[in-house]
Amino acid sequence: MSEYHMKKMQHKLKKNLDENRYEHTMGVRYTCAALAMRYQYDLEKAQVAGLLHDCAKCIPDKQKIRLCRKNHIEITQAELDSPYLLHAKAGAYIAREDYGVEDEEILSAIACHTTGKAEMTLLDKIVYIADYIEPHRNTAPCLNEIRMLAFEDIDKAMYTILKNTLDYLAEKGKAIDPMTQVSFEYFSKLMKEKEG
Repeated sequence: MSEYHMKKMQHKLKKNLDENRYEHTMGVRYTCAALAMRYQYDLEKAQVAGLLHDCAKCIPDKQKIRLCRKNHIEITQAELDSPYLLHAKAGAYIAREDYGVEDEEILSAIACHTTGKAEMTLLDKIVYIADYIEPHRNTAPCLNEIRMLAFEDIDKAMYTILKNTLDYLAEKGKAIDPMTQVSFEYFSKLMKEKEG
């Protein structure tokens, strides 16, 4: 018997997201399932994390800040400057409080899906990558190569996505969340160790 009521979650989520975000979310859910199959991870947990990864995305920025402050969720300067980043941390909180998710691994994957972090679990990586490569995405550079890479070498896919993200933010003069930098340095070191 399933621990999660996926249909109920999906129905509730559909009411809280706009049409485009819901479509993206379903793409992430199915991509999480595909990656979970490839890397022999728990299919249900992967789908729950994919389904709820953006559950706080459509909350207005000021409300996200209030929610985080009220519940003592740390806000970095980068998140204050770009409050949309807070949807990940706020989403982990909402997944627990409104959707009844208590699994720390699922909550972690939701909380770090925008920035990554050092020493990510397999589920953290699955959700982060699925968010980037799901079928409705079409603007990221080298997307076809990254989609293939995601099913060949998950760590190399993480490294490539983080590098592309940092290059894009630098090129556009946008703020870089320190956690994204930490994640990139972690996966850079990992790649050097694998190659060396």
